[in-house]
Amino acid sequence: MSPTRRAAALIGLLAVATVALQGAWGIAAFLAVGVAGLTIADAAAAVRRRPEVVRPRVPTLARGTGVEFEIRVSDEGQGSLRLRQPVPPELALNLQESRGDLRGVLVGRNRGVHTIPATTVRSGGPLGFATCDRLAGTPIDVVVMPDLPRARRMAESRARGRLAETGKIRSRLGIGTEFETIRDYTPDDDVRQINWTATARTGRPMSNQYRVDENRDLMCLIDAGRLMAAPLGTSTRMDIALDAVAALAVAAEHAGDRVGTIAFGSTILRHLSPRRRGAEPVVRALFDLEAAEVESDYERAFTAVAGAKRALIALFTDLMDEAATSSLIEALPVLTRRHAVMAVTCLDSDLLSISTRPPAGVHDALREAAAVDLLDNSARSVELIRRMGAVVVESPPDSLGAACVDGYLRLKRRARL
Repeated sequence: MSPTRRAAALIGLLAVATVALQGAWGIAAFLAVGVAGLTIADAAAAVRRRPEVVRPRVPTLARGTGVEFEIRVSDEGQGSLRLRQPVPPELALNLQESRGDLRGVLVGRNRGVHTIPATTVRSGGPLGFATCDRLAGTPIDVVVMPDLPRARRMAESRARGRLAETGKIRSRLGIGTEFETIRDYTPDDDVRQINWTATARTGRPMSNQYRVDENRDLMCLIDAGRLMAAPLGTSTRMDIALDAVAALAVAAEHAGDRVGTIAFGSTILRHLSPRRRGAEPVVRALFDLEAAEVESDYERAFTAVAGAKRALIALFTDLMDEAATSSLIEALPVLTRRHAVMAVTCLDSDLLSISTRPPAGVHDALREAAAVDLLDNSARSVELIRRMGAVVVESPPDSLGAACVDGYLRLKRRARL
């Protein structure tokens, strides 16, 4: 309970009047006691009010998207009534108050499980001299995940017209890895398809027809070490990488491939074996993953998948730090001997802008030198990784998911998986 500004203003007026009247202390004391009594009575009335507050059940949110959030209150008492809804910094809540109710949009800023605390209800007495604060409702757990619906839309738009070339179902034929039949040669056939034995036997050119093997695995390796905690705009490298993982997993699911994941730092943090319709299980396994201040053990992570069936290994990491990248390059042969490897890294738009902007002073020149040095380190690492037989996908944050899908489809068309 607490007095309002109205009660404080009235006490102040009494003090001013007492000074002005010079001597009317008895009258002033009587009036002050009266104001105090009214304030106590008003506070008691505010305490007796029991407004009913109804809070919504919040569904699972996709990061960066919003959902309507409305708090309703019913109260038959007299006096003011105000609601306040605190939220953790991982969520954003833009509320508009209307006749006591609160309406707005709840937006998930960061992945994970976040708790919305109880609503604070401030009830005022009928005289407006006192208020009473109480908590209403129980805390609400909000699950914020990578934007899987957006990833599905994007992957479908990128893959439309391309999956037919790679074979979405077994009845579709094309250059692949599984032998299907022998047919007459056509001018559009690849020379590698010519069956020379059948050609010699029949006396006319014959070609082998292959189908694309659908029983392929995509394994997403997520680096959860210190470098992935670096901010890029309002997100981190980890946020951007997991959005791209969602898009890539959806594309693989549509192509009929199995999808799994491993998240690693100094140890293996998450491990989900490849499975069909694996996009949603992969996203759910990784949605609350956060980068830790540890050095990533690439050798441990690569060894965990090195002996498995041949697959496409999509490694999501950062290539800016030369020391960390050297350990990656040392461990990479463990993967490239058996698997197709696609290293995915996000370009830092700020570094690119600094490196190309004319310096206005010494400070800008030093910043440009540092940015150029980091970009050169990254370029050298990318070149070494490519020489070792891996494909490198580099893209700005907004288009990283699309670039991953394009790289995956190119590998499918070339039968690299």
